Amino acid sequence: MDSSEKLKQILDSKLPAPAVGYALALWEKEPFSFKTTATRKSKLGDFRYRRDRQIQTITINADLNPYQFLLTFIHEVAHLHAFVKFGIEIPPHGAEWKSTFQKLMLPLLSTAYFPTDLLIPLRKHMRNPKASSSADLFLMKELSKYDKNNSFEHVIFLSDIKVGKRFLLAGREFEKGETRRTQVLCEEVTSGSKYLISQLAKVKLPG
Repeated sequence: MDSSEKLKQILDSKLPAPAVGYALALWEKEPFSFKTTATRKSKLGDFRYRRDRQIQTITINADLNPYQFLLTFIHEVAHLHAFVKFGIEIPPHGAEWKSTFQKLMLPLLSTAYFPTDLLIPLRKHMRNPKASSSADLFLMKELSKYDKNNSFEHVIFLSDIKVGKRFLLAGREFEKGETRRTQVLCEEVTSGSKYLISQLAKVKLPG
């Protein structure tokens, strides 16, 4: 089995079916090594340009839902295309990457690839894409609706809780404090220790 067939097998299982052909065409234009990884809390995908390698590597978290996986795939491929076109000295998420990402995403911004409820926040996001889609709270909330085994009506995000309210996360009780960009400074009730927790953390209310 050659590289294109292996990639197609992965993409068939991870992407919305209509997007597989487009994703493969991007690989054929600028080949790369691709693999999925276990969940990484700090990032959804990864691309790092290596001067000593002719074929670069892209990795994406395996547990992403199909629409998040597609968005992350194009995000990382845009890094590769931007470095090839503009050179390796460009900033990772500068104007060159943004314009490349916008260009690669444009053919996908239709109901043929994304549900209507995702297109509104996604089109807004693509006007000025951030370094990580996780920084776009509205978009990430909408994407979370499509997570596997997600009963969205019972999900509470940390961002939806008022300052001073208590919540449960991973069996521990916290009190919500001030928001710092994409994270919230929270205090663990039992220890008094403070932690920065993502606004997109799915939490429970006590009681």
